[in-house]
Amino acid sequence: MLLGVRMATINDLVLVHIENKPTFFARINDIHPDVKINWYQVELLVLGVPLQSIVWILEESHLQGEEFTMGGTPVRLEYIPPKISSSPPPVTTADSKGKIIPLKRKG
Repeated sequence: MLLGVRMATINDLVLVHIENKPTFFARINDIHPDVKINWYQVELLVLGVPLQSIVWILEESHLQGEEFTMGGTPVRLEYIPPKISSSPPPVTTADSKGKIIPLKRKG
């Protein structure tokens, strides 16, 4: 276990590195214990076109960013933290009106 490293969990965004190169982003959709003790079935939604769902069987340390191999190829998941706003979101009321911006076609 890597000390001081946050474990990626359900709904987290990760950047998947393959052969030490950032390759694709994915959202962790689900994590279930595998039949093998201390291993987990991790469902990843690959954020590309078309969307693709894959399931990898990983250890907890892999969800903490430790490198592992698949078929001899090095793979690593990098947790991407959400952007934290420094200011609170604006307060809206039922009486407030938004600005309407018309979309016009050039033709």
